[in-house]
Amino acid sequence: MGIHSFHLAVAPAHVTARALARGGSGAARDVDGLEHLEALSLMRLGAPAVSLERLQLRRLAVFAQWRDEGSLEAFLGSGGLGGHLASGWHVRLQFVRRWGAVTGLERLPLRVGDMEDDEPVVAVTLAHLKLPEVGRFFRWGRPVEQLVRDDPAVSLALAAIRPPGTFSTFTVWPRFTDMRAMVEGHGTGSEPRRHATAMAENERDTFHHEFTTLRFRPLSEHGEWEGRRGIVPGL
Repeated sequence: MGIHSFHLAVAPAHVTARALARGGSGAARDVDGLEHLEALSLMRLGAPAVSLERLQLRRLAVFAQWRDEGSLEAFLGSGGLGGHLASGWHVRLQFVRRWGAVTGLERLPLRVGDMEDDEPVVAVTLAHLKLPEVGRFFRWGRPVEQLVRDDPAVSLALAAIRPPGTFSTFTVWPRFTDMRAMVEGHGTGSEPRRHATAMAENERDTFHHEFTTLRFRPLSEHGEWEGRRGIVPGL
């Protein structure tokens, strides 16, 4: 199995717009060793559903699956989108577990191992929303965004969107046990049941065409984001 990476960068608006327009599979066809790519525009967790903070066109998030680390290195050194990402921050990831499925990532196994309670973990969610459910999704999802954003245990929590209906979250947790506590509704944040409640509502009547949650073991961290380094503890 290859590796995954998650990137954050500030790029010219036309670069971000082109990456968003090409989405996932279109971008992957042109890069050797790139098996899947999701390009999204960063948004502020908990922001109003209709606001400029929901689409920050110069702040780019990219999640990618690679054949091997050499393919990622070649891409970052190739100029274009890779060059812009090289000037930002990224973390390289070893896949551990998958729930659900989205097109392009459905071949990942459900599980390849376990994590220790005290090791850092990175979680990525990716959803293709049903357009009639977008309003309902944000109504239930904003409290969850605020819960994760304000959790004292999280090291980094971000959300990103690609119109009209692709939505992703990215979180870094210093300890696996803290992430699990948030998901299960007994974390240290206020109103800790918000995540579990929203998941129950989705089970009742799903917001998505496709949805997946992916769990990763961080391998290495590169660059900086908004003046921060060492976002993933211990790397």
